[in-house]
Amino acid sequence: MKQRLQEMFSSTMARNTLWVLLGQGSRLVIQGGYFIVIARVLGVNNYGSFVGAVALVAILSPFATLGFGNLLVKNVSRDREAFSESWGNTLLMTVVSGSILLVLVMTLARFVLPPTIPSQLVFAVAISDLFAARLTDAAGQAFQSVEQVRWMANILILLSVVRFIAAVAVAFVWKHPTPLQWGYFYCGSSVIPAAISLLLVSKRLGMPSINLRKIYGEMTEGFYFSTGLSAQTIYNDLDKAMLARYSTLDATGLYAAAYRIIDVSYTPVRSLLYAASPGFFRAGHAGIGSSVAYMKRLLPKGLIYSFLILVGLQLLAPVVPHVLGQEYARSVEALRWLAVLPLIRTVHSFYSDALTGAGHQGIRMGLQVFVAVFNIVINLWVIPAYSWRGAVFSSLASDALLAIIVFATAAIMCRIEPARTVTSAESS
Repeated sequence: MKQRLQEMFSSTMARNTLWVLLGQGSRLVIQGGYFIVIARVLGVNNYGSFVGAVALVAILSPFATLGFGNLLVKNVSRDREAFSESWGNTLLMTVVSGSILLVLVMTLARFVLPPTIPSQLVFAVAISDLFAARLTDAAGQAFQSVEQVRWMANILILLSVVRFIAAVAVAFVWKHPTPLQWGYFYCGSSVIPAAISLLLVSKRLGMPSINLRKIYGEMTEGFYFSTGLSAQTIYNDLDKAMLARYSTLDATGLYAAAYRIIDVSYTPVRSLLYAASPGFFRAGHAGIGSSVAYMKRLLPKGLIYSFLILVGLQLLAPVVPHVLGQEYARSVEALRWLAVLPLIRTVHSFYSDALTGAGHQGIRMGLQVFVAVFNIVINLWVIPAYSWRGAVFSSLASDALLAIIVFATAAIMCRIEPARTVTSAESS
């Protein structure tokens, strides 16, 4: 047993997973604290208003880097010498894309969000999530690309600590803060970690440089990454913005609270995927069969944990109103229905990363966009008719659909790819 443990922790990926889990776990505890503070002091209606603004910005925020953060991980995991240019190009694209998206978000907010959500709140959230948070993410990806995930974990913890301090400050200054007052603190708590993270990357990994020709050459693949992430955000978060528009802020707040708990519970699986990302790219260099084989060694761990979460949330759901307040009593039912989501998400996340690692991000993006469109269409029907229960149904249906089609696509491609190789060899 002792020898097995030593072998396990001598593995780079095992150590990296542990570091990411430590960072995500610490972040989980801290985020849980600030979530409880903000949910209680804002109340369910004001929290719903804030979440509505965040959900709208979140749909476009993946385009803030145009996928160059993912390309940074891909390029550097295969060639360490590519770091300087990949890092510089990522920073440049974040500034350029974020500026364009800021204008777009402010325009869309007038038509998508209810007039009770002030434009200043949308602007503060946009500065936070289109610029500051994306730069912090990019810094984390820089350390991830060279498998120094210890520093990535530190960055995750830093962001959560600063945001928790901001939440406590808001609760201390105002007994009943408005969404806008919290929005300003939310923005400030993103800018500070972003500045520190950029300095940390430059000091430990090197200064950035820019290669405009390389940006042009990678624009298409970067677009695939950002579009896929945006589609993912749509089927994860658009329902909250639509609830704010077509239902009530009360319904938005209680559903968002339940969904937040689900998202937090998924942290260990997400940690494993973060740590495994460079490995997916290296394995996928040999083809989809290799990346799927790599994935299958990891998938059982994620499934076991997700099943335990399903059972645990069913048992612990009644505790939610005692922690967040009686306003959130109806979140218990939403949480119990959503508890199966981590299990479904584990399946499609692992198979999707296998496609990405093998260079099929375009196919993954197409599948995600299809599910995003499905999610929008079904939400237009179920949310006005069934409020937050409709949002629960659309979330489960969308993730289940993605799991089915991603699994089927990977299985088909594993069969087709060897046949193409043989054909190519025979023709030569």
